[in-house]
Amino acid sequence: MKDLGGGGLSCAISEIAYSLSIGIELDVNSVHTREQDMNIDEIMISESQERMLIITDKTKLKKLEEICKKFRIKCSVIGKVTSNQIMLVKKGARTFAKLPTSVVVNAPLLDRPSTTPKYLQKIQNEKKFKPTKDLSNILLKMLSSPNLADKNWVYSQFDHEVGIRTVVKPGYDASVLRLDNGKFLAAKIDGNPKQCYLNPRDGAIGCFEEACRNVICTGARPIGMVDHLQFGNPEDPEIFWTFLESLKGLTDFAKYFKIPCVGGKVSFYNETPKGPIKPSPLIGVLGLIEKKPLLPRIISKNDLVLLIGNTKNELGGSEYFEYIHNFVGGRCPVVDFKTSKMNMNAVLELIEKNLIKVAHDCSKGGIAIAISELCMQNKIGCYIGLEKIPAEKLSEDRSLFSESHSRYLLAIERKNLKKIQSFLERKAITYDIIGKFIGDQIIFQKNSRPIIKLSVDMTRQSWMKSLGELVLHG
Repeated sequence: MKDLGGGGLSCAISEIAYSLSIGIELDVNSVHTREQDMNIDEIMISESQERMLIITDKTKLKKLEEICKKFRIKCSVIGKVTSNQIMLVKKGARTFAKLPTSVVVNAPLLDRPSTTPKYLQKIQNEKKFKPTKDLSNILLKMLSSPNLADKNWVYSQFDHEVGIRTVVKPGYDASVLRLDNGKFLAAKIDGNPKQCYLNPRDGAIGCFEEACRNVICTGARPIGMVDHLQFGNPEDPEIFWTFLESLKGLTDFAKYFKIPCVGGKVSFYNETPKGPIKPSPLIGVLGLIEKKPLLPRIISKNDLVLLIGNTKNELGGSEYFEYIHNFVGGRCPVVDFKTSKMNMNAVLELIEKNLIKVAHDCSKGGIAIAISELCMQNKIGCYIGLEKIPAEKLSEDRSLFSESHSRYLLAIERKNLKKIQSFLERKAITYDIIGKFIGDQIIFQKNSRPIIKLSVDMTRQSWMKSLGELVLHG
């Protein structure tokens, strides 16, 4: 079985035939189409979505057709397997293409030149900003920004209940589907063009790890990834360099964590008259849950907030820099592979031990956004002490909005605290209890001095409505 992606039938036929050391004879008259009078080249290179190419035998064909009919999926027998390793494309009795599959698949490799982009010489230097005073207003503004606002306006327009197997719905760290064998599958896609613009290698690794963190928060262990690599013109040596660096980063992370890349897509030449897009790899991660997922539970009064991971001075490419200071620059966060793996395994084990109510990754917007999301989703306030956050010596705004990787927020019951602490200390995990859930205000303080104080209701209204209002009314 092979999906029809770039190049349509022409690529799918040749690739699957070459990989199996077979030939395929195809009649385009047998290919069902949505439009009439399509030319043979249009049929062969069309990239219409949601299509699969299947090779089966005559004894299984009837059963396969019955399955397709059951799910109202149209299928057609479009050709047959041969033993000559030739790709033969016909229209009725007339032959339009006859080529060895090895020739079609093994296109000449291009050794394109690559050069470190000149913009990197300056953009990684941080600007000096004026001290921020009203952090409450800044947090409210950030929660209303397009990248951080609630995406309900988007996903509520689509049917995410197809097959009635969605266990954890959109809006949480990752979605979870029930499988027929009693296991569960978690899925999440992440990307961060700003950080990939500053450092294509570390930025791509960050996207990969963020997607892993999200499926981890459901209790799933990452088992595979797919990518969609979107870049500008690869004939530009600087753009091609960013593409190569992204690939190197993704390869290194995948090998270290033993997560196979099971599919992907590359999209080049994404440009406008103003210039190319930022390097934009999107990473999708699938995670497998053997027994049961961590289902979202209601956070209650006096539940504790535990933070796993270290907060560093890593705001390069952050939402805070862009939306508050109108600056895209600095050094992007870097993933420490060893620490990342330790933290992932620790969170998974705590979930398996049923010691966690809620797990939430800390990513875009930093701790301030992650904690606010938990409060808004559960309609409960919190007291958070910045001095408790495991971190370098940072200013208040940097502690709140740093986007360091490998961090997890856990909502836990007080009765489980000693067991969790004992486990984390035994595993040498960096962590601390940074606050508790209580009241109806989101409060961040430092040494008992309030820094941020916002009503949960007001914050939630702004967070939930801002994206829809932006799209509908500009």
